[in-house]
Amino acid sequence: MNRLAGILMATLLGIAVPAMAANYKIEPLHTNARFTLDHFATSSNVGGFYNLNGELQYDAGAKTGAVDITIPLSTLDTGRSEFTKHLQSKPFFNVAQYPIMHFVSHNWSFDKEGKVRALRGQLTMVGQTHPVTLRATKFNCYKSPMNQSQVCGGDFEAVIDRSQWGINEYLTAMPASRYVKLNIQIEAIKQ
Repeated sequence: MNRLAGILMATLLGIAVPAMAANYKIEPLHTNARFTLDHFATSSNVGGFYNLNGELQYDAGAKTGAVDITIPLSTLDTGRSEFTKHLQSKPFFNVAQYPIMHFVSHNWSFDKEGKVRALRGQLTMVGQTHPVTLRATKFNCYKSPMNQSQVCGGDFEAVIDRSQWGINEYLTAMPASRYVKLNIQIEAIKQ
């Protein structure tokens, strides 16, 4: 018996059927990844990546979620073209060899009220994959007033050690720059 027939039969017999996570497509206009990096303990350098794409699955009732996001490194923007090119070069993101970053999480944590608290996953960049936990600072679903679609998403943050991925340039001269703060905004449209 296929899954749909099983669900219909269970429904007719009054048997509880576990909810299925809804599928959402990442909406690139409202999804981005930004970073802040210490600069010689004096100021902070910032930049961001745009036109992210991927998928999200979310089931509020079952308290489950998953996300798979591709971050195109060619969209890096620091607001200064020479600095952007510097970060895209081989000692840093090495965009010519590694054109994308990728984050995948199938392990979401929720509080007692069912609010999303963290996404535990794997971040791949410059050919290496390491665990990263994105802490949710907010998460919500709403009905879009523009097209009546259901949209879910939130703001997430983490601090990573860039040396884990082998990005070691200037760590001797700027040890504080080892740690990079990530801020990721995600919105996805129900399919």
